[in-house]
This record gives sequence, structure tokens and C-alpha cells, in this order.
Amino acid sequence: MNLHEPMRGAGRYAPSPSGDLHLGNLRTALLAWLFARSTGRAFLMRIEDLDRARDAGSGEQQLADLASLGIEWDGPAVLQTDRGEDHAAAIAKLDDLGLLYECTCSRKDILAAPSAPHAPPGAYPGTCRDRTDAEREAARAAIAPRLPALRLRAPAGMNSLKFVDVTLGDVVGDIDDFVLRRGDGTVAYNLAVVVDDAAMGVDQVVRGSDLAPSTPRQILLQQLLKLPTPPDVEYAHVPLVLGPSGQRLAKRDGAVTLPQLRAQGVTDAAVLRVLAESLGLIGRTHEKEQITTDLLLERFDPRTLPRDPWTWPGVIS
Repeated sequence: MNLHEPMRGAGRYAPSPSGDLHLGNLRTALLAWLFARSTGRAFLMRIEDLDRARDAGSGEQQLADLASLGIEWDGPAVLQTDRGEDHAAAIAKLDDLGLLYECTCSRKDILAAPSAPHAPPGAYPGTCRDRTDAEREAARAAIAPRLPALRLRAPAGMNSLKFVDVTLGDVVGDIDDFVLRRGDGTVAYNLAVVVDDAAMGVDQVVRGSDLAPSTPRQILLQQLLKLPTPPDVEYAHVPLVLGPSGQRLAKRDGAVTLPQLRAQGVTDAAVLRVLAESLGLIGRTHEKEQITTDLLLERFDPRTLPRDPWTWPGVIS
């Protein structure tokens, strides 16, 4: 795939290579594939490997696990670390528009600062927003050798934004002056995902419901960078998988990845079956039926998907 000649009409899955995918990740990947294929879209894969907390080789294992369940994709998987030129160009464009400023605040500084009236909890209070050149130089010197982060100067009146989600309906999210590039030089998720999706021709984003609150920030970036934005981009934030304790599923919940389940004698086909059951695509009466992703695609209807989180029972029988 040539990233300079975007393919239009695509869904995608974009895991971070921080270890093996667990059942919650696999369920979301399956849904992303079903959404894309059921709407005649291409399905693309991107490994979001910008974060330093990545495990060597886990990206390859993740791709192998997805393929073993029957989740296939078009073209080679894209590495986010290969996309630096476009990330830098987007930052330069925003800078040319006067929409960036340096921030030397630590997380502790932000939590300790008084919030602006009516600001949501945790919103950036604007400490570094209106510094003079002299104040900025002094702040830089005070944190050396650490470097400042870059924040977006959110336009006036853009403290929230509403979008229509396929599964959640109307969603309103808060927008503050969020980070676009961290002090270590790493491009932040919100910028990278917007730039990469646009370059890859992605117009359907299916991901976990925990990411819905960050979507208004991404839509704002789409608007500022003159990239496709809703309604030309469709969002579907799907319910999470919970562990037996009722908290979001995590690797501490036991055997929750394919390699762990295989070690217990659980087949990949059995994993696909339990994921299909969790989505209401098959029932217990279909025990002798061979479950494939193609079969699930025939039965898939976004309107009938469960809207509540699925609790992993802790065992696959």
C-alpha cells in the first residue's frame, strides 16, 4: 500500500505491541473486521509502536494470533514508527497556524494547579498557554535537560464537541489544550491516529468504548488539518470485556491470551466460538456447528450487537 495514494473506504485494527492480545483485544479486532467487511470496506492493520513500553516481537505474535482466528487484512501491516515524516508535517502545519505552544508542566503540576471554572476534572489548566518569550525560556531552563511538550492551543469556544457514534449514539466530549508531542519527542496518540488513519484511507474506526472520550479531540484535529471528519468518517465504540472481578479485563485475570489458553489445551476454534457467543452471533444450540469468521460475517448485524460489557467467565469449556 502506498501511503501517498490513500485507499478510500477502509476499516482498521491498530494494536500496540505491548504483549500478547487478550480476549478483550481479540473481541474488538473481530468486531472491527466484521464492521469493515460487512460494509464492503477494506480492512487494514497498523501496529502502533510509538510508545517506548513495547515488547520486542509482540507485534508479530499479535498478527499471528489474529490470523489464526480467521481475521485477515489487506496489504502489509503498517508500522506507526515508519510514519514520522507525516506526523512532523502535521505538527508543522499546526505550528504555522499558531496553534501550538510549549508546556513544561509535569503531571503533578497539572493535578496541583487550580482548575478553570467549569473545566472537567483533569483538564489542562492553561498554565503555559500565554507565557512571554522570556517566561518560556526560563521555564525551559528550569526543566533541563528535560524538554517541553507541545500542546494544541484549542480554538476559542472549542471546549467540547459532539459526534454520532454507531453504537453509542450522540457522544459529547471535552476538549482542552492536549499534548501533541511529549517531552521525549514521541508523538502523542491523538495526533498520530488522526494523521495515520487519513493517510491510510480509513473512514471507519471501530475500537473500545473507553476511547470514546478522546474522539472529540481527534475530530478537532481532523478539522484543523483539513482531513476527512464525520460524517465522512464513521466511529463505532464497542463495549469492553470485563474480568471475573467486574473490572476491565487484564492479564492478571489468568489465562486470557491465546498462547496462555493454548497452553491449557484450549483451541483457537473454541476461543472464536466463545467470542461469537459473547456477541450474540451463535448460541449454545450451535455446539456442533463449525464457527468461522465467514459464517459470523453472514450473521453480523450492528443493530443487534450487545450494548453492555461482556464479563469473561474465566474459563472456556
